[in-house]
Order: sequence, then C-alpha cells, then structure tokens
Amino acid sequence: MVRVPLTPEDRERGERLGALLRAARGDRSIGDVAAGADISPETLRKIETGRIPTPAFFTVAALAAELGLGLDVLAEGGRAGASPAA
Repeated sequence: MVRVPLTPEDRERGERLGALLRAARGDRSIGDVAAGADISPETLRKIETGRIPTPAFFTVAALAAELGLGLDVLAEGGRAGASPAA
C-alpha cells in the first residue's frame, strides 16, 4: 500500500494541533501527560512539534481527555486561521 504524501495544509493543521496541545499542557511535563494518555513521551513530543502531523484518532482522544479538552476544541483549533490558544 502506497502512502499518499501529506499536503502543506495537512502539515499546517498538524502544527496547529501541536501548538494547541503544548499550550494546554502548560507546566505539566511531557512525561506526565504522556503517561496519563498512555502514550510514549516521544510520541507526544513529535505531535507537539508537528513531526506527527496526523496522529491517530485514539491518540488525540486520549490526549484530549488527559488535558481536559473537548474534541470539539481540538477540531476547531486545527482549522485554518484558528489561534493555538483558542
């Protein structure tokens, strides 16, 4: 199976998601949030920096639950023109 390359819009959306998650994490450590979401700290680091621009739905849902964010907030934050602090 051939993987379709990501578009620039996909990459930008991933960067916005990462910025939103990083802002929501605040003072908490990457390790603390990752453990609470049952993912590796490296996975969270890659999502926050945009190196994983299209994380799996269940990963995003686990992070949202751990950070007290609604999926609607993350969906809105991933739209073009949305502020990371929204």
